[in-house]
Amino acid sequence: MQLTKYNHIPLVSVQDSPLAEEGSQFIIHLANLKEIDWEGIASPHRHDGYTVDLLLKGSVTQYIDFEKHTIHAPALIMLEPDQIHQHDRSADAEVLAMYFTRDFLITETLGVLSCWQCTFKDSILHLEEHQLQELLSFARILLHEYRSDRPRKEAIIRNVLSAFIIACGRIARPGREEYRTEHYGGNALGVQFKILVDEHFRDKVQVSEYAEMLHVTPGHLNDTVKNTIGRSAKQVIDAKRIMEAKRLLFWQKHSVKQIAGELNFDDDAYFSRFFKKHTGQTPALFQKSIREKYN
Repeated sequence: MQLTKYNHIPLVSVQDSPLAEEGSQFIIHLANLKEIDWEGIASPHRHDGYTVDLLLKGSVTQYIDFEKHTIHAPALIMLEPDQIHQHDRSADAEVLAMYFTRDFLITETLGVLSCWQCTFKDSILHLEEHQLQELLSFARILLHEYRSDRPRKEAIIRNVLSAFIIACGRIARPGREEYRTEHYGGNALGVQFKILVDEHFRDKVQVSEYAEMLHVTPGHLNDTVKNTIGRSAKQVIDAKRIMEAKRLLFWQKHSVKQIAGELNFDDDAYFSRFFKKHTGQTPALFQKSIREKYN
């Protein structure tokens, strides 16, 4: 697989798919990767929603953010919005692929999981046969409903997809508290905070700015986020900035100074100190070592 660098990483929407109907927020299709008719699949790109791929047959080599993976079936591949990835178009692999927007599922799961988005922290899960069959039992219903033209099919898809994601979470993190809890009062605020961070981390870096948008005090927001996500609100913001910095350092040809500017740091010296504090490496050293590793 030849790694391709792009200065601009395309952001792909559900509406960019030839399968999407106008206003679609969910897509599911069964395909061989060789047969997917979209040239951009082999180029680095992001999605503005969530992606779930069930790898049913064969194997695939794929970059996810700044790591290269060779994945053999059966496996589950889950990507959050904004993760940069690049597929190997030559792979002879059968995939059941799902894509849904940020808003499609969130209201269905808030009362069930205290952190359903945590499921997507485990990008790749190698499945046992019984785990694959469990997930396929939901996926077949989703595929059948998606292809149908029956009343209330979107409501069924939302609820079955919710069950599918919860099942993925049980496999990803067995025994974790968020998959045993039926309701957590602060979950809605925690999820809203996470969504706002994803949207505004470049220009809003203080907890107080997010607290103002959410109409709560910084202390209340911090306590709620810590109880819900397990990290302080500031740690969540900083982690998002570091992750995006790593993505840009790996995928873009821009200099450290240019990337510091893109992420709205005051100057490249401050960016370098911030990056080293959180990673133990300077941006230049990280960029050099990660590119040497995969090129």
